[in-house]
Amino acid sequence: MALLCLCALCVFAVKILKLRMNDTAKNSLPQADATIDGGDLDCGSGLLLMIRNAMTPIPAGGVLEIRSREISVKEDLPAWCRMVGHTLVSESPAPNKYTHYFVRKKQDADSALSVDLQQAKDYVWRARIKWQQGMVSKVFARNHAFEVGQPASFNTEDEVPGAIEHLLGALGGDLSAGFQWRLSRAGIEVYNLEISLSARVGNVLVFLGIEDDGNPGIETIDGKVYVDADSDKGASNDEIERIWQDTLRRSPLAQTLAPHVKLNIDLKRVP
Repeated sequence: MALLCLCALCVFAVKILKLRMNDTAKNSLPQADATIDGGDLDCGSGLLLMIRNAMTPIPAGGVLEIRSREISVKEDLPAWCRMVGHTLVSESPAPNKYTHYFVRKKQDADSALSVDLQQAKDYVWRARIKWQQGMVSKVFARNHAFEVGQPASFNTEDEVPGAIEHLLGALGGDLSAGFQWRLSRAGIEVYNLEISLSARVGNVLVFLGIEDDGNPGIETIDGKVYVDADSDKGASNDEIERIWQDTLRRSPLAQTLAPHVKLNIDLKRVP
């Protein structure tokens, strides 16, 4: 009996020690002048621009807290700080796979920020498309290459996805990445996320040359977004819906299509 009591006391003492160590670690972290949440962005996908923009109003010597779930930031952020002159004061693991980084701002201003922000706005994405054979073309984009079939195939199977299917995939990929990232920034963890899309064109016979009247373009895109996500505090359906609508508003592809195509993409939360 005495041995059991001693073991219980030891376990209790260890718990108390861990709590005190956590409190000490929290108290030892620097006081941040501002905080940003990069979610799953890596340094090459806009995170550095977000950091530099958030640094602007902070006085020299001030501290920016950067919250990130992207593992590559652990190596890339210190290297960037050394290169530009900021100081990585500390980093601390946090719940939901986050790491919090505390960066002290250098003395001189980031004079190149406005130029780099404008360059980001002016950035041009490029692709080169080469016809292969029959109704198949090959797309070359950066270090990637993929084949695209014709837009008007009615077969259940083809050697390569058609042009419209690539467009639907690109739209779905855009929305999936944006939605997950914005949910993570709100402290909501995504367990599963799937988007189902379908497109209807006005008159495909115009493309085939059978008819001349009508619109061969896509008129409607219908879809469903199925998401299983929650936070420690319990994310409401209204909060997740608001983030979804914000994702649509900020999506490059959705906003390119929206003036010309009717988008009906509904959100459904699943357990």
